[in-house]
Amino acid sequence: MYAILDIETTGGKFNEEGITEIAIYRFDGHEVTDQFISLVNPEREIQPFVVNLTGINAKMLKNAPKFYEVAKRIVEITEDCIIVAHNSSFDYRILKTEFKRLGFPFKRKTLCTVELSQQLIPNMPSYSLGKLTRALGIPMSDRHRASGDAIATVKLFKMLLSKDLDKVIVKDAIKVEQKSKIAPNLKEIIEQLPSETGVYYIYNADGDIIYIGKSKNIRKRIVQHFTGKNSKSKKIQRLVSSVTYEKTGSELAALLKESAEIKANKPIFNRALRRTIFTHALYQSIDENGYINLFIDKSSRDDTPITTFNTRGSGKQFMFKAAESFNLCQKLTDLYDTKTSCFKYEVKECDGACINEEPVDTYNEKVQALIDKYSYAKKDMLIIDKGRTIEEKSVFLIENGVFKGMGYFDLNHQIHNRAILKSLITPMENNRDTQHIIQSYMRRNKRLKIKELR
Repeated sequence: MYAILDIETTGGKFNEEGITEIAIYRFDGHEVTDQFISLVNPEREIQPFVVNLTGINAKMLKNAPKFYEVAKRIVEITEDCIIVAHNSSFDYRILKTEFKRLGFPFKRKTLCTVELSQQLIPNMPSYSLGKLTRALGIPMSDRHRASGDAIATVKLFKMLLSKDLDKVIVKDAIKVEQKSKIAPNLKEIIEQLPSETGVYYIYNADGDIIYIGKSKNIRKRIVQHFTGKNSKSKKIQRLVSSVTYEKTGSELAALLKESAEIKANKPIFNRALRRTIFTHALYQSIDENGYINLFIDKSSRDDTPITTFNTRGSGKQFMFKAAESFNLCQKLTDLYDTKTSCFKYEVKECDGACINEEPVDTYNEKVQALIDKYSYAKKDMLIIDKGRTIEEKSVFLIENGVFKGMGYFDLNHQIHNRAILKSLITPMENNRDTQHIIQSYMRRNKRLKIKELR
């Protein structure tokens, strides 16, 4: 599978460029199976010569999504694909740079249609996309726009595939996409597993648990273990004797049970989760002008965090969205390093806290609203989520900011009566990891039902 793409940028210094437009066509070697085309707000100035070349200007991009808003879609459409582009080293470098700014590694195999054309169609007077497609009779529209250039590259790549008599391109793709076969004994184990949410336990022949995991689809996840090519998967395939599972219905229940079970059983292939599962956190401080500042830092600080993250990148991505949702200043949320006003102020999207224009109380109220939403410190509440059946719900009890445990119910009066509620709850340990799991889940699941206890 190929992801054929083209990117337009702001121009400027090396590795300081930003994406202004991107077009990606997922191509199976025969036809386009998916596509993604979008303008992107680069949050930086576009060089005048680029405006003249592409026709893309700042006014067109004012309401376009930022890169962090399209990043997930780019990951999804390029997953398990070889990236194909005309001068792929440029497009791939720009993509990696944008993902690096978010703190995420982006790694894909690449093919360059310039190099392939030089190899398969030698002696052409020029290998620029415009001149090459014209010489080959490939129709092209919207030159120097992402969609026009990417579609032309799709047509060129089709031609290159047909000219590739030695199947160098296809063989290269097969190396990426080749699937593993499952041994007969492993197939028998898979057949007994449900395609539902829960926790699973992998045992060796001595009855020892060697791995504990959770998944929204237990069967699919076990298939991945049994077909994986990495070192851990191969060891599991060699040692596995049986697999048991516990349905949880709720993914939050699965995450909490997985964390607790790993700490209790210490399986040999779960070393990573025996340690703390988050590395960074969101903290607050007051500056000399009285404004509440927010910043992401390592979770090893002594200060109490507002919420926690698996990586610095996920924390930054959260802050970009939160700053936009709560109309916070990029400078005071550690997203824009400047001695003066932030970028958002320049485009009239910040009320000026960065240069002391916005009243302190007004700004701090917005920050406090964010803190209240994403921290459950000192709160008494229930989190209600899916159950194991249609009639059932799962419930998670927080008292005075402390996680007490979880249970299941099927009648609403059971959670309105404190005595009955406590009898339903299975006590679980409250620790930094459970707090991180609950806060992360609440951030990701906007429609989760939260019931305050009185």
